[in-house]
Amino acid sequence: MSEYIHIGKIVAAHGLTGHLILEHALGTPIHFKGIDAIFIEKNAASFIPYFIQSASAKTESLTHLQVEGITTREACSSLIGKKVWLPEAEFQSLVDKSSPLSLLGYMVIENGKELGKVKEVIEQPHQLMVTILYKGNETYIPLHEESLKGVDHAKRQVYVELPEGLLDLN
Repeated sequence: MSEYIHIGKIVAAHGLTGHLILEHALGTPIHFKGIDAIFIEKNAASFIPYFIQSASAKTESLTHLQVEGITTREACSSLIGKKVWLPEAEFQSLVDKSSPLSLLGYMVIENGKELGKVKEVIEQPHQLMVTILYKGNETYIPLHEESLKGVDHAKRQVYVELPEGLLDLN
């Protein structure tokens, strides 16, 4: 089973014919060309595929979608606020490589040692944080000018130098 990447959420209905507004963090206007379906989280880790009938980018972070089976404004209401996911391969084909979200799935490395893969990207006003699974615990890694040493997109690796003791906080 492929890995799924959280790209955003359904924020509203648009019009009366079941159009949805997806707010995403892919870093570029998205029309979902070549993508058959999005996956909407109904319950934790339970994804339901919704087949895309049409998609239109409205801004860099908003896309209007029409999906199969949703034809009224009322039908949209059960999806508002739900997280939207894509399989990793499709996510990689859509995400802007300069978007922080593009770091999902990258390996975080400190002094040649693999710490864990990026599971989540959290954008804050003064820094970026990523979540990894380190020694069985969810660990937050700050990425700012002092800790981020480089990113190798070809190798899908993020190089960091962390403050002493940060990894021992868990």
